[in-house]
Amino acid sequence: MYNIIVNPHSGGGKKRRIFEYVVERLRSLKKDFRVFETEKEKQAVFLTRELTSEGPCDIIVVGGDGTLHEALNGFSDFENCSLGLIPAGTGNDFAAAAGIPTDAEGALSLILNTQPKPTDFMQMLGVRGINVIGTGIDVEILKRCRASKVLRGKFQYIVSLIVSLFKYKNYKMRSVCNGQERDHSALIACIGNGRQIGGGIRMCPQASLDDGLLDFVVCNDVKKAHIPAAFMKLMKGKILEEDFTFFERCEQVEVFPEKKLTVQVDGELYEDLPFKVEIVRGKLKMYRA
Repeated sequence: MYNIIVNPHSGGGKKRRIFEYVVERLRSLKKDFRVFETEKEKQAVFLTRELTSEGPCDIIVVGGDGTLHEALNGFSDFENCSLGLIPAGTGNDFAAAAGIPTDAEGALSLILNTQPKPTDFMQMLGVRGINVIGTGIDVEILKRCRASKVLRGKFQYIVSLIVSLFKYKNYKMRSVCNGQERDHSALIACIGNGRQIGGGIRMCPQASLDDGLLDFVVCNDVKKAHIPAAFMKLMKGKILEEDFTFFERCEQVEVFPEKKLTVQVDGELYEDLPFKVEIVRGKLKMYRA
């Protein structure tokens, strides 16, 4: 049984067209499916929890990283249930890491014609993440995006990124990774299972969804004079080449900020969430390349 979860109130006409294609295609193939439309924030969490408690099934998210994040956090039966994604968001960053086609036909074909693969995800205190977890300038960017009444989509994120870079400040924090403690004056600290944020900005360009490891990336004490070059390297996915970038792979990371900081998990903002992340190896079964 395919259980389709979609938020009909976001994404505009594009998402509606994608959703209608999926429904029509499943009907034409005489597949068993049900549709669940969310009406409020976090509803996909509760829907997924209920559906995966009923018995073996596939959850298909028609949406972006936010709805996928909610579905993952509702999963209650990893043994008998699988997760699929039809990308219909703004950035679709996780889809890029998972090799999921951005067109509805290709994404649905992947679900219908392949077997789900073991896929890592990240675990915090009561919160799961599947793409990227971070704090610092990425949070500032997200807050600027949500406050904007004019710009939309990827262009909105890029403009917010540029503004944030020139108004940036470094955040003092301490990290524990692979048994080593380090002090940072960080522009951003990210932990990646996926590779990118903001519709294609590769903060963790070498991350893999099935290596059982986290990619921990910190941009330390970036000087104003270095911002243009750093921006170009970031856009090209070469931020790990910069001298101010710290990068290490590990199974668990803990970050202790000097002051309380907002944490973003798959683009969703969390206040007062302890920044302790560990990898969960291959527990999730997901349709991906």
